Amino acid sequence: MKDAPIFAALADPMRRDLLTNLAENSPRTATQLAEDYPITRQGILKHLQILEEAGLVAAYQQGREKRYTLRPDPLGEIEEWIRDITTKWDERLLRLKTMLESGELDE
Repeated sequence: MKDAPIFAALADPMRRDLLTNLAENSPRTATQLAEDYPITRQGILKHLQILEEAGLVAAYQQGREKRYTLRPDPLGEIEEWIRDITTKWDERLLRLKTMLESGELDE
């Protein structure tokens, strides 16, 4: 599944929080981000690398520093997938409701 790296990246609460932080405060360096969390800069860099590999974060060099920004496009793909699953589930529930109301299950 092509979205597997995105789901894996989003599975960790720290990475989800980093994405929220970047959505509100981009661009930021790993050092700036580390000031907001109880982990080291190296720990932040490991999380950022996973987010970058999943396409959720972009990094660019500015002088001696690497800055990170949110890339929201992959989140739209996830939102579309969730919407599709929700629609299919709603259709199944509606069919079940119709069957229950018609008495088809009583037979």
